[in-house]
Amino acid sequence: MTGTGSDVVVIGGGHNGLVAACYLARAGRSVEVIERDDVVGGAVSTVERFAGYRVDRGSSLHVMIRWTGIVEELDLARFGLRYIDCDPWGFFPITGAPGGGITFRVDLERTCASIEAVCGAAEADVYRGFVGDWSQRMAPMIEAFNAPPTPGRLGRAAWRAGRHLPASGLEIGRQFLSGGDAVLDETFSDERLKTALAWLGAQSGPPMSEPGTAGHLGWSAMMHRQAPGRAIGGSGALTGALAARLQSDGGRLRLGDGARSIETQGGRVTAVTTTSGNRLPCTTVIAACHVLTTLELAADGLPPGLVDRARRAIPVGNGIGVALRLATRSLPDYPGAAPDVHSGLGLLAPDRQVLAAAYGDKLAGLPPARPPAVVMGFSGIDPSLAPPDRHLVTVWGQWYPYDLGRGSPASWEAAREPTIKRLLAAVDAAAPGFSATVEEAFLQTPEDLERELGLLRGNVMHVDMSLPAMFAWRPLPELSGYRTPIAGLYLAGASTHPGGGVSGASGRSAARVVMADEERASRRLRSRFAVLGHRR
Repeated sequence: MTGTGSDVVVIGGGHNGLVAACYLARAGRSVEVIERDDVVGGAVSTVERFAGYRVDRGSSLHVMIRWTGIVEELDLARFGLRYIDCDPWGFFPITGAPGGGITFRVDLERTCASIEAVCGAAEADVYRGFVGDWSQRMAPMIEAFNAPPTPGRLGRAAWRAGRHLPASGLEIGRQFLSGGDAVLDETFSDERLKTALAWLGAQSGPPMSEPGTAGHLGWSAMMHRQAPGRAIGGSGALTGALAARLQSDGGRLRLGDGARSIETQGGRVTAVTTTSGNRLPCTTVIAACHVLTTLELAADGLPPGLVDRARRAIPVGNGIGVALRLATRSLPDYPGAAPDVHSGLGLLAPDRQVLAAAYGDKLAGLPPARPPAVVMGFSGIDPSLAPPDRHLVTVWGQWYPYDLGRGSPASWEAAREPTIKRLLAAVDAAAPGFSATVEEAFLQTPEDLERELGLLRGNVMHVDMSLPAMFAWRPLPELSGYRTPIAGLYLAGASTHPGGGVSGASGRSAARVVMADEERASRRLRSRFAVLGHRR
């Protein structure tokens, strides 16, 4: 069956696909988004997992999108999107410490006061200098995240990142290429502060022991400039607003009917066929699903060997983590902590040795024996997430393998209950008695993340966020600028620059590349007609 044609078909109704569709629809293009799921938003969506609870299926904290301007450019507030500032944005519990641990707030001086109370005045002063230094380095890099990763643009960003700093360009380059742990050891003395920053930096996936991870530490500096945001009503409030914006500009959204194939003829896109058998003629496709999924859909039109090269060369990895969603009677009670620490991330890791051991377990195909955790209790700032006198808590456990190795449980079904118990024990160690408040629990294993959200091998970033898979190398050099070898087929989503996380930058950049290509094609056509007219 052949359906109504569109200028553009967007494959994938996650936030990047919807952002791309919104910009194109706003510019007057006929756009249709197709999504295999019955829920819009992909990994940025919210469902009623427990009766009366609004539970995120993927991301919960929105950091990067607050730096892009996308929310304002698309006027998403008009479609119901509201953010609460997550301030404090981080809390590192330490038993017996003043204030219960280190509290990271947008206000740098209040953060330094917390560090001073625990680690001493000298360490607080070092942190103050670290934030001033790294915020200057990171600001130009964030600008580079908002556009295609051309060598010239990345080079200019690197030059701006270091031009006002006392360190030489070679020294700054050395630090950016270093592991985050090496930079922490060069900079700080107190192991507790180093552990907090290392665990925060590791949230992109790689441990801070890996080369090229120092830049991940820079996000802690940037969060003193702009608080992360929590969308009221759940993470899916963002994609719900994007879907409403799209439809208000005449775009269409098709749920429960994903792509089965991308048709090509003569080296260019001609149509998308859906799983229900609908054929959607189009001149442009933006595939905002996983890059390997896209290449499979378009395999017949791609150069020989590209699909096989992508399967071998793109580092999808062996999972990243698990998400434990909990309905509880109360939030974790960290002894001595202020009540407002639940507005951000609870960084639960006793020391960096625990981080290293957990990552080592993952490399061996084992669920961590002693898992570090990140705890989010956003019902403390958004009561709409849970029934009265109840709370919704998410515990993120990192470095859990998709493929289980020798010595691990035989399957993820067998590993499910032991994983829940170990994660709850990790929370209990910092907030005694928390597990006794749990009324319902739902664990998303790496297999669940793949099955439900299309995150291949459970990688929530699509592709590992290691240095060789970033910038102009993401996902491969020949695919890094959102274009593909097939004319009219473009890439978007976490597989592309700037990577995973909630930013929307990839979707906007892909839309801009599409419109720039259309304008160039139009100019060539006008020039050709002008030449023909002159000859006559």
